[in-house]
Amino acid sequence: MSQPLSPAATSAMVLPPKRLQWVVTGLLAIGLTGLDPGLPLSWPTIVLVVMAALKLREARSRAERRLVALLQLVGAGLLGAQQPDLLPSALQLAIALLALAGLLGLELELSLSWRQLLRRSAQVLAAALPMALVLFLLVPRIGPLWTLPQGWGAAAVTGLSDRLDPGGIASLASSAAPAARVAFSDNRVPPESERYWRVLVHDWFDGQSWQRRELRTAPALMAPVEKGAAPADARARQLWLVEPSRFEAVPWDGRAQPRSDDLRLRFDGELLLKRPPRERRHYQLISEEQDSPWQQRPPSLIDLALPKGANPRLEALGHQWARLPELRQRLAAAEAWFRSQPFRYTRSPGTLPRRAGLDTFLFERQQGFCGHYASAATALLRAAGVPARVVSGYKGGTWVQPFGGEPYLDIRQAEAHAWSEVWLDGEGWQRLDPTGWVTPERNAPPAPAMALEGQAPLWWRWGQRQWWGIDLAWSRWWLGFDREGQEALLDTLLGRQRQWLGVLLLAGLGLALTLSLAALRWTQRLRDRGPQTDRHRRELERCLAALQSAGLKPHGSEPLEQFCRRAGRREPRLSNVLQELSHHYTRARFQWLSPTEMQRTLKHLRQCRQEIRRICSSFSTKPSIPGHPSSPGRTS
Repeated sequence: MSQPLSPAATSAMVLPPKRLQWVVTGLLAIGLTGLDPGLPLSWPTIVLVVMAALKLREARSRAERRLVALLQLVGAGLLGAQQPDLLPSALQLAIALLALAGLLGLELELSLSWRQLLRRSAQVLAAALPMALVLFLLVPRIGPLWTLPQGWGAAAVTGLSDRLDPGGIASLASSAAPAARVAFSDNRVPPESERYWRVLVHDWFDGQSWQRRELRTAPALMAPVEKGAAPADARARQLWLVEPSRFEAVPWDGRAQPRSDDLRLRFDGELLLKRPPRERRHYQLISEEQDSPWQQRPPSLIDLALPKGANPRLEALGHQWARLPELRQRLAAAEAWFRSQPFRYTRSPGTLPRRAGLDTFLFERQQGFCGHYASAATALLRAAGVPARVVSGYKGGTWVQPFGGEPYLDIRQAEAHAWSEVWLDGEGWQRLDPTGWVTPERNAPPAPAMALEGQAPLWWRWGQRQWWGIDLAWSRWWLGFDREGQEALLDTLLGRQRQWLGVLLLAGLGLALTLSLAALRWTQRLRDRGPQTDRHRRELERCLAALQSAGLKPHGSEPLEQFCRRAGRREPRLSNVLQELSHHYTRARFQWLSPTEMQRTLKHLRQCRQEIRRICSSFSTKPSIPGHPSSPGRTS
């Protein structure tokens, strides 16, 4: 059976006032309302949060409250490993402080305020930092045993998909969620016209939608890029930070040279990680002026494939252009035709029929977003005999210069874009953006990220950008120290003597443990030998001397509180003042008080000393306590 709480522990673990409980409950309800019901863990998460809150509300015994606090510590650690971002990390630290404060309140059984408990828990965490730092730097890097699944629904919002089917989307909403951030070592950001960040290549067309070729049916990947010194003609380093995604493909400019071991370059220009990033990932590229090898890889038959009869009018128009002898002439004819038609850019084009959908878009509706234009133009060029494919990624980005931080380019999901790539003899694969063929007055596509950001107040935008800069620096420091960074550190420390890693780890743990114990001992000495505490001890000794002159002496190892109760029963006139003496000295000795509170307790002790002397001087005869040793004693 679990033990009931003692009065001291009960007062230390008292629940917040009802008004505060209602406020916290309201904030929890607002937070839970913001969860997406389509996410796999939304409703189980809600149930678990509510159950944990109810368990904390009904917990009465020491074991129940200890269990809740320990579960909070374990949960904070697990979620911190899954979400190493700055905001979740700060929340994890706050949860750890509160849970540890609850444990201290249970175990110490002292009447400490929440402020004092939080101060003590912060000192305990600070003492654990040396060991945590050694573990962070030296323990081998392994992946988590499991990951929290990410929820990607079928909602039509701006972003990337491995299947491009614009005809199946009636309305496209803008998402301001972050996609990636990139910092340039020379702070030379590409011009607006060059900010195309490719991610996925769609070359399989079924007459309505475009899909990626599966790796098992695609040609072999190019050889992985090996580590080494940067080439002489490299401009700068690009430091990328991407958000979690279900694709192993990550954004890049199509020319830079990968410098990370876990990056691979596919035959069609997709830059792949070994596995989809389930958390924030960083990678490094070297800027290049010359073309990448994938750009010179000749097209295959699939880059000309077009389902016959799927879109008859589209095929007929493309066959007209196919009579032109040069590929560039066919491209010019396609651009001229698009510019001559009354096309209009819109994010709410309505759905297209499943049969001859591109014909309906090109010759009837003539309104849509980038997916419509890239899909239709690529199909037209294939019908004209031009090898072509659709590429999806991001276009644009906002250059952010945080105060006191490193500038970077912020790319949002609202800037997702689709364009075409065509093969030209002697030039390789070249980018072609059919959306730009639509004239500005007919096009007028808003800059999605800037439009969403412009709706917020100026002070909010400024603070948000500063937070993004801090968050980026944290992510690069935290996520940047991966296995590669750890190996670089160990190479610097040990060189080729890696067999000493175990010895170094044990020595580091021993040093960290020693530092942690020394920190705890140092804080204990500060508390025990501080000038304020010494003054309180001297006042106590004066009080005991006054009591001893009246024949009231403690046992050699008798606690002060027990002695005061016993002496008060023997001499009732001293009962109240001895109770005050025990209370104020115990607070000064065992609680963490502010300097003002310490001075106030010292004043109370002086008043107790004066009252004890006044009462003892009125004794006609010195009282004696039977069974008391004659030798003077000291209290603990």
